[in-house]
Amino acid sequence: MSKYKYYFRQPRSAIAKDVLLWLATAGVITIAISSPYFAANLLRAHKNWKKYPRKKVADVFSRFKKEGLLEIESRNHQIYISLTDDGRKRAGRLQINHLKITPPKKWDRRWRIVIFDIAHTQRVKREALRGLLKRLGFYQLQKSVWIHPFDCASEVNLLKDFFGFTTEELRLITATSLGGDEAARKFFHL
Repeated sequence: MSKYKYYFRQPRSAIAKDVLLWLATAGVITIAISSPYFAANLLRAHKNWKKYPRKKVADVFSRFKKEGLLEIESRNHQIYISLTDDGRKRAGRLQINHLKITPPKKWDRRWRIVIFDIAHTQRVKREALRGLLKRLGFYQLQKSVWIHPFDCASEVNLLKDFFGFTTEELRLITATSLGGDEAARKFFHL
């Protein structure tokens, strides 16, 4: 496996992926433990899980707990389930893999410019970032300068947070003119 693929490994099952994404979105879930049917209560907490067998969902939660991805705490007849730091990192990888920039109906005639200056010691992160920018449809203007014509602030911020880059390492600039942008316009069919 390539050293760059480390950042993009996904859970093997759809159930595991759904559980991680849901917990990343929900933050903390609370389930009453007055009933002995923990798995059933858990399934009721999220309507889309009806498609999965109860035992498999319970097994995923158990495996995540063993792997240190979940914190499960019991207080006042309630169970609180949340992701650990490692769990949030793994969920972040899933969010990164599903990023997409949706083009608007009409271009606002502004360029989004991503510039980065990432230390040589973080070469793996730098190359992974380049690969993701390319996958998102950015155009490489220079080695560490990538452009896109559509709003992508939330996607760039998610990448910045995921990789742990500072503002000095990665910036997003919006500009009305690039100067000599014919090749970029052709690339984006503008």
